[in-house]
Amino acid sequence: MPSVSVIVPVRNESRSVEHTLRLLLTQDFPPGAFEVIVADGASTDDTVPVVRRLQSEFANLKLVFNYGRLASSGRNTAIRHATKDVIVVVDGHCHVPDRGYLKKLSAAFEASGADSLGRPQPLGVERPTPFQRAVSAARSSRLGHNPDSDIYSNEAKFVPPQSTAVAYTRHVVHTIGLFDQEFDACEDVEFNERVHAAGLTCYFTPTVQIVYEPRGSFRALFYQLGRYGGGRAKLACKHPKSLSVPALVPPLWAVWVLAAGALCGAVPYLGALWLASLALYAAVLLGAGAVLGRGQPVAVAARIPVVFVAIHFGFAWGFWKESVKQVRRRLWPPPGGHKLPA
Repeated sequence: MPSVSVIVPVRNESRSVEHTLRLLLTQDFPPGAFEVIVADGASTDDTVPVVRRLQSEFANLKLVFNYGRLASSGRNTAIRHATKDVIVVVDGHCHVPDRGYLKKLSAAFEASGADSLGRPQPLGVERPTPFQRAVSAARSSRLGHNPDSDIYSNEAKFVPPQSTAVAYTRHVVHTIGLFDQEFDACEDVEFNERVHAAGLTCYFTPTVQIVYEPRGSFRALFYQLGRYGGGRAKLACKHPKSLSVPALVPPLWAVWVLAAGALCGAVPYLGALWLASLALYAAVLLGAGAVLGRGQPVAVAARIPVVFVAIHFGFAWGFWKESVKQVRRRLWPPPGGHKLPA
């Protein structure tokens, strides 16, 4: 079976990194057949002391320093130190469901013969707040994430790698290179665009599911989706064919809400149309909340429509903010450029 390098890019993850690392380092997998490489992005909390303490217990835990601080540069730094057959990315705040995770991952590579693996990435936490439960419900619906994505699927199959691939054979890196360090969000999607363009395969398997912690507040969720929206805009500039209709819906809806709202007093009948569209949007969110919140406490169901607002408008804010930045850079490029090395 293939050996595994687990790369864990972190920055200020002292609250959760020990839990994640212990789940990885105590896997039911030969210690000599896997390594865990933490790439720390200049943490200002106790992340590094925690990792160093764990190094005294586990010989296959490595700590490297990501001076670029970005998630993309952290991945690259760890990959440069990886020595095993396949590479899998695990974030420092993830929950690894069972001690057989690496064995299942290695077996899936061996059985499928794929160049990369995709996995489900549901949201969950041991003692979730009502808001976190609402986020989990909303994000797993087609109204809360890109319907082109397979990350909430439970069917094993070959899929396009763009939104799901997280583990790669070394052949992939040798073929397409490292992550683009211009990206601090959607760097994985950009990398996977190149995996797809190179004709490399991706096998999606529920056996290697990882659970992510949902954001705990409207502000945190809005900011998270803003970063993701900005990454999608940057991705569209580099790979125009990656821009899909579902990804455009939230940005265009936000423009309509703001522009039509500003003009409805000056344009006949626009006000009525604007109000009708807002009423329809509210009805859709309330209906989705009722369906997704069925069987949930009222405190959870009541928050689901609010979560959708954070998702849609957070994504739109990040998308347009980055789009404006990209247009300005093309019209007035900075002297000498600014591209970071890969």
